[in-house]
Amino acid sequence: MDINIKLNDLKYRYDVYQMFNIYFPLDKINFSELEGDYHVEITDDRIKFSYNDINREEYKNDNEYYKETIKKVIFKALRDITGDEYPWGTLVGIRPSKIALKHLREGKSEEEVKEIFFEKHITSEEKAQLCIDVAEFEDKYVNKDPKNIAIYVGMAFCPTRCLYCSFAANPIGGNKKLVNPYLEALTYEIEEIKKYVDEKGLRIESVYFGGGTPTAVNDEEFENLMNKIYNSFVENRELKEFTVECGRPDSITLNKLQTMKKYDVTRISINPQTMNDETLKLIGRGHTSQDVIDKFKMARDLGFEDINMDMIIGLPGEGLQEAKITAREIKKLSPDSLTIHGLSLKRGSIMYENFILKKGLGLKSQEEIMKMYEESKNLAKELELTPYYMYRQKNMVGNMENLGYSKKGKECIYNIQMIEDKQTIIALGADAVTKVVFLENDRIERFGNVKDIKEYVNRIKEMVDGKIALLDTLYK
Repeated sequence: MDINIKLNDLKYRYDVYQMFNIYFPLDKINFSELEGDYHVEITDDRIKFSYNDINREEYKNDNEYYKETIKKVIFKALRDITGDEYPWGTLVGIRPSKIALKHLREGKSEEEVKEIFFEKHITSEEKAQLCIDVAEFEDKYVNKDPKNIAIYVGMAFCPTRCLYCSFAANPIGGNKKLVNPYLEALTYEIEEIKKYVDEKGLRIESVYFGGGTPTAVNDEEFENLMNKIYNSFVENRELKEFTVECGRPDSITLNKLQTMKKYDVTRISINPQTMNDETLKLIGRGHTSQDVIDKFKMARDLGFEDINMDMIIGLPGEGLQEAKITAREIKKLSPDSLTIHGLSLKRGSIMYENFILKKGLGLKSQEEIMKMYEESKNLAKELELTPYYMYRQKNMVGNMENLGYSKKGKECIYNIQMIEDKQTIIALGADAVTKVVFLENDRIERFGNVKDIKEYVNRIKEMVDGKIALLDTLYK
């Protein structure tokens, strides 16, 4: 379905688009200065919205927040038209807890912060309170020393590619010839960054091995890479945390879990996303819900005491009943932390084109999506987990949030530092993005490795040299 908007001043096109995209995330949104079903007229002192019998008009009262006024007028009008309630209001930023933290540091009370969220963004009291709670928690961990860093290592392969995925995750079955060259290039990058870290006297706070799927390679390849990571970034260092995001249970073996214990991994993720087998098959996961249960119990039996699980809200064909099944099965396993993701719809992706559009597996109603989120919230409460980090993405179903819960003392330090943007993160592997944080002037510079594996392998020295050149601007 096309949404056709008549907009007299196209310099406000993006602001108007953001609001329409909340209410019509699967539709094509078109703009014209001449014609359209929805009329938006913006002048120097007035915003006017009209559609059929719906008319809204508001006058500018603050130059600084004029764009926010525009968003609010459109948001309220579309709320009247659709009848849908979106608790984040007009807020589209990816780190809303930072807004709360800023105001709290300025000395505002929690009630004042909640009022600001509502007056500026029409954000519900519940979501504003969530921002406050997460902000106060994250503030305890925020980095204050530029020499404290995190290391991210990325595996560029997965057993199969999940249809919602946008990361560098190449199905390993069709890319076996690239595995050894990739591991050799990654090993070179690890060795060079180890030298740099030691020469500059940097202190590694956390190591995060993600991807892709770190356990996608065979047992021997995994052992060799873990040995290299351990010897380079873990051994004889005062790490707070070493995470391996195992992710896919179909790639986890007893040998790999034993290897992780051998190299002092403190935290792992075993991620079902859903515990409904039909959905798992539909989205391209090569495992069943029973595989999740078996591998989780295997990890517990080996002594892993900090296991995270992920759950995705809004997968194709899933509604409240499926969310309840997933919550029920996760509760039985009792993970130490739980990350709730809202499905992010990527236009042009396999999922969007083949499953959302062609097969008619559209979004559930906003009311049902909110009930699914409430189910995940109840699950966290029953597991005695509390929220500790949060971020949002564009085009999320229901315009909700990704939220991390954990037991006390089992929070993922790496996740917090990543969200807070106050710690330098040196990232290794294809498509990995290094983030260099200049605390003195609150500035961030990034260096991204190339995504294509062949290019990464061929240009590895260039990648390392470029990364080190950027790091040298901070660590002179």
